[in-house]
Amino acid sequence: MRKVAIIDDSPTDRLVIRGFIEDKGWQVVGEGSDGLEAVEVCRRSRPDVVLMDIKMPGKDGVEATMDINAHCPTPVVLLTGVEDERTVKRAIDAGAMAYLAKPVREEELFPAIELAVSRYREFVRLRKENVDLRETLEARKQIEKAKGLLMEKEGMTEAEAYSKIQKISMNRRISMREVAEIIIQTLGAGTGR
Repeated sequence: MRKVAIIDDSPTDRLVIRGFIEDKGWQVVGEGSDGLEAVEVCRRSRPDVVLMDIKMPGKDGVEATMDINAHCPTPVVLLTGVEDERTVKRAIDAGAMAYLAKPVREEELFPAIELAVSRYREFVRLRKENVDLRETLEARKQIEKAKGLLMEKEGMTEAEAYSKIQKISMNRRISMREVAEIIIQTLGAGTGR
């Protein structure tokens, strides 16, 4: 069962969408009528997906999507009565995971929600993978630098230097990167490295 937030300045549109959601057996965990309420509903209710109109008073749906992604990341399906290239581009740039034209039809709504949730999960997975790769690369750089210092200052071969870092890491139960940073601080002091 999905938890859904509905944000639309039209009470009629919210009621129709609520009916679709509840008929499916899903739960509406929050509603709002503008972009500021959208962010608050996401923070408070932690929905699985937000269905949000683009054109609303004050902060529109695109601006609210950016705030949601910054403060309480949640997949967003944007709804609009106006389909133009500029609006679609703004929606994509804001991080919307799907886009539906109004009036919302039940047979289009649920595939759009599933698409948004699926895209969002993939986005989160790729972002984590990217962070992990950056951390691995940075660790490799530190280890290489530490190996170089051990080779230069203690006359070790590359294999010996790597083995020493690895052994200290296992003995102290800290990462090789942490060992490398200690070596760099200790041996690199005063060398400008």
